[in-house]
Amino acid sequence: MSDYPVTGTGLGLRRALMGPLSQAPDAPVDFLEVAPENWIPMGGRLGREFRAFTERYPFVSHGLSLSLGGPEPLDWDLLAGVKGFLDQHRIRCYTEHLSYCSDHGQLYDLMPIPFTEEAVHYVAGRIRQVQDFLGRRIGIEHVSYYAAPDPAAAELSELEFLTAVLSEADCGLLLDVNNAYVNGINHGYDAAEFIRALPGERIMYVHIAGHYDEARDLKVDTHGSDVIEAVWRLLEIAYQQFGVLPTLLERDFNFPAFAGLCAELERIAATQRRHGLLTRSA
Repeated sequence: MSDYPVTGTGLGLRRALMGPLSQAPDAPVDFLEVAPENWIPMGGRLGREFRAFTERYPFVSHGLSLSLGGPEPLDWDLLAGVKGFLDQHRIRCYTEHLSYCSDHGQLYDLMPIPFTEEAVHYVAGRIRQVQDFLGRRIGIEHVSYYAAPDPAAAELSELEFLTAVLSEADCGLLLDVNNAYVNGINHGYDAAEFIRALPGERIMYVHIAGHYDEARDLKVDTHGSDVIEAVWRLLEIAYQQFGVLPTLLERDFNFPAFAGLCAELERIAATQRRHGLLTRSA
């Protein structure tokens, strides 16, 4: 575990969770995650409250709007703010989405990149530029998607595309087991086999989350519900394949009582213990 930026069980820090978390010093949380875009401009009382969390917990950072696969030039002003944020708060690692979200303005969604050799080279080159600018290796997350861009022109599978980008960019991977489940259902592949085939040495940490059942063959990644049993099984498979990985629970809205959230965090910790990690709640 010493090669990972963090260890144990994590939680995505949302403003609605700051009060309950600050009042629960024994919550089963080993690290927290934030989107830098939501905190770079913050000051005053909210900034002081955030600083109290960064002094109490190790932090990782997961970006929302860099648009690594987009047609527009990289946003160097944003990256300068991210660099300062990472340094100021001693953030352990920075990850972003393998997608694009802008084209002459924000699209407010994570759009899939065509699975082509040209796109591999384009995105990998942009990732290398980001890493050079930040002076650190970053991680990329494979995103959930609902319609493949120009499937007739696809030269690679999703797995082949992802692994090719990871190799050419020489970057890390943020494994999202819920995204693997959602994509497996929506696009007809075995999510367990997808996970087993990933380059485990590149995994920085893991996301686990809930989703919405639009239909039997259509799942929507929402982070607004409890994790289902099939996704918990995929987390077990990831641990069996790669060993215990730092794992973070994402919940963006529709929050349960904090005790309910803690129950899911405890389940992550229990799964980690069962696979051999000594956690602080053991």
